[in-house]
Amino acid sequence: MIFQGNFQYFDIWDSVESGLYYAIVGFYFLIFAYFLLMRFRTSKKIYWLYFSLLFLCLAAGRVFFIIYYFYFPELLGTMTNLELVGLLMIQYRLATFSTWLGIACLMGLFGTLIFPSYTEEVKPSEKEDLKFKIKTLLKKDRVRISLKILLIIFPIVIGMFALTLPDSLFMDPDFNKAPYSVGIELITIFGYPAGRFVLNFILLPLMVIVIPILFVYLALKTFGVLRRSYALNAIGFFIYFFGRITQGLMETLGFYHVRATLSPLLILLALLIIVIANHYEQLK
Repeated sequence: MIFQGNFQYFDIWDSVESGLYYAIVGFYFLIFAYFLLMRFRTSKKIYWLYFSLLFLCLAAGRVFFIIYYFYFPELLGTMTNLELVGLLMIQYRLATFSTWLGIACLMGLFGTLIFPSYTEEVKPSEKEDLKFKIKTLLKKDRVRISLKILLIIFPIVIGMFALTLPDSLFMDPDFNKAPYSVGIELITIFGYPAGRFVLNFILLPLMVIVIPILFVYLALKTFGVLRRSYALNAIGFFIYFFGRITQGLMETLGFYHVRATLSPLLILLALLIIVIANHYEQLK
């Protein structure tokens, strides 16, 4: 077996961190099953289908990241360094692609909330200004459906780029150092791989920040159960994204012990809040 014997690079903090992420993956699958079977199956609302698929994609992405960070490095010495880095990059690409599929589901949620279905006819207005024309255009079914599809397709295209663009844009700079020392020339921005920089610091924040902001807006515009649900969803997603940011930040600052515990615990807290936010029977 490949992983027989003691692990070379797996310390106590890796055990703690990987154990917490195993719990997160299990929680992802439970939430996926809950939203799919208890919400979507009974309501047939596409909103709940997007919500369930979001956590399935996040679970798949996290599994790939667990293998990338904790297991494949143990293969060092069993193959050439270039082959091992190739395997690591495949895991990274699959993890990134799964994450962007999850973001596509988030955009599906976003489109469902901002472009709800209209059953009433648009009444003509005597004052047909630009604002009225835009509202009229957005109330046409084919326009709304097209916009929803574009919102979903855009993150998928980004994920496809992450699968196909060269390693020089995405490879961890540490792979050019011992013990890997593969010597691949990287394309960087401020010393950070250019592909990762664009994905993690430009596109990803722009795509995901709209979700908690939208829930805050909806909470301010609604009352009662819906307000509580939207507000808790906003808090949950804010904490989730803060937890994801904390992981990279603590690693960059060298606080590996904090990274191993704080980030996964924040993500677990966020998932708990999101489940509570969507547990109201009135929202079926």
